[in-house]
Amino acid sequence: MKPMDLALAQACDAAEAGEVPVGAVLVNDEGIVLAAAANMVEAEQNPAAHAEMIVLAQAWAARGQKYLADCTLYVTLEPCVLCAGAIAAFRVRKLVFGAYDPKTGAVEHGPRVFSHATTHHKPEVVGGVREAECAALLKAFFAGFRDA
Repeated sequence: MKPMDLALAQACDAAEAGEVPVGAVLVNDEGIVLAAAANMVEAEQNPAAHAEMIVLAQAWAARGQKYLADCTLYVTLEPCVLCAGAIAAFRVRKLVFGAYDPKTGAVEHGPRVFSHATTHHKPEVVGGVREAECAALLKAFFAGFRDA
């Protein structure tokens, strides 16, 4: 399974669990999946339990290394400022995301974390990968709240 397919599967699992449907997958340069997770904010009652944060922590714990510099993070939604900061701190080599997030995104929108001179690590960024699928999943999830 391709990394973005796996991230989308994680996002679907999140939606079924009542979580905002965001999934993330971290792979090394050889394409080996090191970690995969879905948002768990509601389940853990933790506002920092974003899919990206969980994946980064899992991969760090499994490897026992300070940085993830040989890794690519795939995520279904443009990361927020919390997750973008963590991506920089872990020195992730490349970020690939699906849907753009004009409201809370922090890579291509809002604070644009990686564009600042004070951000020491700036990953390669590829946005809009399978954007329509990722955005449709989010729209369907939030439509359920508007219809209720």
